Amino acid sequence: MELYVTEISKYVITFFLLLYTLEAFFAFRYKGEKKRKGLYMRQIICMFAMQIACFIQILARTGKAAYAFFFAFQIIVFASVIMLFYIIYPEGNRLIINNCCILLMIGMIILTRLSYEKAIKQFFIIAASFIIGFFVPEVIFRFEFLKSFTWIYAAIGILAIGVVLILGTATHGSKITYTIGGITFQPSEFVKIVFLFFMAAALFEAESILELFLSSVVAAAHVIILVLSKDLGSALIFFVIYLALIYIATENIGYLAIGLGAGALFSVVAYKLFPHIQVRVKAFIDPFSDIERTGYQLSQSLFGISSGCWFGLGLYGGSPQSIPYVEQDFVFSAVAEELGVVFATLMALVCVSTFIAFMYEGYFLRDKFYRLLITGIGVAYIFQTFLTIGGGAKFIPLTGVTLPLVSYGGTSVLTTIIMVMIAEGICLIRSDERYEAMERRRRRMEAKKRAGESGQRTPGQDE
Repeated sequence: MELYVTEISKYVITFFLLLYTLEAFFAFRYKGEKKRKGLYMRQIICMFAMQIACFIQILARTGKAAYAFFFAFQIIVFASVIMLFYIIYPEGNRLIINNCCILLMIGMIILTRLSYEKAIKQFFIIAASFIIGFFVPEVIFRFEFLKSFTWIYAAIGILAIGVVLILGTATHGSKITYTIGGITFQPSEFVKIVFLFFMAAALFEAESILELFLSSVVAAAHVIILVLSKDLGSALIFFVIYLALIYIATENIGYLAIGLGAGALFSVVAYKLFPHIQVRVKAFIDPFSDIERTGYQLSQSLFGISSGCWFGLGLYGGSPQSIPYVEQDFVFSAVAEELGVVFATLMALVCVSTFIAFMYEGYFLRDKFYRLLITGIGVAYIFQTFLTIGGGAKFIPLTGVTLPLVSYGGTSVLTTIIMVMIAEGICLIRSDERYEAMERRRRRMEAKKRAGESGQRTPGQDE
């Protein structure tokens, strides 16, 4: 019986994620949220059906009643998040919040399979993150003065990661964490948000070369401190955010070319200076040449992905624990092994649709500060996703960053949910801009109508 449940459910799981992913891309056919209501309802049905199918498979494999209670709590929390968001922020982008929830669901499913204790801890962090996150859109919408603290953002960011460089705890040779009151967190994740605000505030009013130069110096200070801390994955993400926003703000292809050239040069320098980068590059080139040591992680990741085939071995059917730090850096490999390459690919496409939704909202914004902020969030999100999936699949060398919303890690989950909610606050601003534009259009039409009735010329008609 257990075998039948596993075999049937893995196809059902993939089917529901396929339907969800198709709806995620069909959403872009419609400009307004009102026309997407039926689509969103179908997405909700698919995401909960997928989650139920996954936990039926887990219960069939383990037979532990505790998992059933844990699953029930997850259903309650995710359903509450979606319902409350729809009620409190009807003008928000529901595709983004739906995608956020389904990726968190996938993360909880695979983490429950890998480590029940870590899954419980992650679940409480997710719940707390949403409690905090629900206040964020209102803050973004109401407090326009947030764009005025350019150099305060710069000082906070440099100070936070500078403290880690000096006093932080070394993990595998990198100083990336700091412990206060027994709680360990990764400041670079929080600084990512502060850095986005700094770049948006510095660039939305920048008009001279000097202003661009000053913002570049501060951005370089962030990257250099992260490099000295040997947090090279975060340093790369910060650099790409800077490069993307400079190009979006100025639309100058020359700046982009100079940045790419500088990035290539510094990559070579970093390779020469840091032995662990050399190890990762060698493992990327041929992980099987030293499979028992330097190539062990990557080779096990590739074995896991290939053994999963199209529809996976089923939850508890593989051996993802053979990959060191699988729940953090190699969660994509675990998903591919047990839920299948098709499922893992669809999950990646959900990430892509989330990125497109961020950029879509930014494209229609009139306020340059918020346009830069939401596009920066989109770039940071999709690039980190690319680094994690690409590293685990041997497309690029490993960077040691987490897959947003899916990987285990409290700091990563909290900051990503906050970034999603910041984006939702910006969506409220876009809706407000749209209503203001409609009101201006209505007033012009009324003025023209009155002018036509009175035979007078409308002010500004010659223009």
